[in-house]
Amino acid sequence: MRPGARVLLGGGGVDLRVGRWRARFRGRILPCAIGRGGIGEKRAEGDGITPVGRHRIDEVRARPDRRASPAGARAIRPFDAWSDDPRDPDYNRLVRRPRAFSHERMFRADRLYDLVAVVDWNRAPVAPGRGSAIFLHSWRRPRFPTAGCVAFAPSDLAWILARWTPRSRVAIG
Repeated sequence: MRPGARVLLGGGGVDLRVGRWRARFRGRILPCAIGRGGIGEKRAEGDGITPVGRHRIDEVRARPDRRASPAGARAIRPFDAWSDDPRDPDYNRLVRRPRAFSHERMFRADRLYDLVAVVDWNRAPVAPGRGSAIFLHSWRRPRFPTAGCVAFAPSDLAWILARWTPRSRVAIG
């Protein structure tokens, strides 16, 4: 077990329960980081809020050049990006670069997106401006805020996704 993770007696539910600086999953408490705007009702693109609610994971993506991909994960390729521009017809979707609209690179020099779980926030239907790209991804360091995603130590994120089931949800708040 990774230093800092604790095993709880009892518990072990299928939901990943996310709070301000920690999450609970399968009987463990794991440190995490959330958006700079805290947990709450999402107001707009770029507000830094991690959206309260119970969410599914729609897909998992991984950098095959940096890590073994979990079963079912899709590859992150050099020209992959995520549209974060409400004017883009492909807003809140995976897109290819170059792109006329604002977007976030998925294939990054740092290791934040080596393994990414895409949460179902604002995905079906997509409402432009309501917020995009809520991911579970690796953190920069403990308690370093994200733009609204939930971030974990890389080993903890891999541990979570290896134990994810179709019944599991990301319960934030």
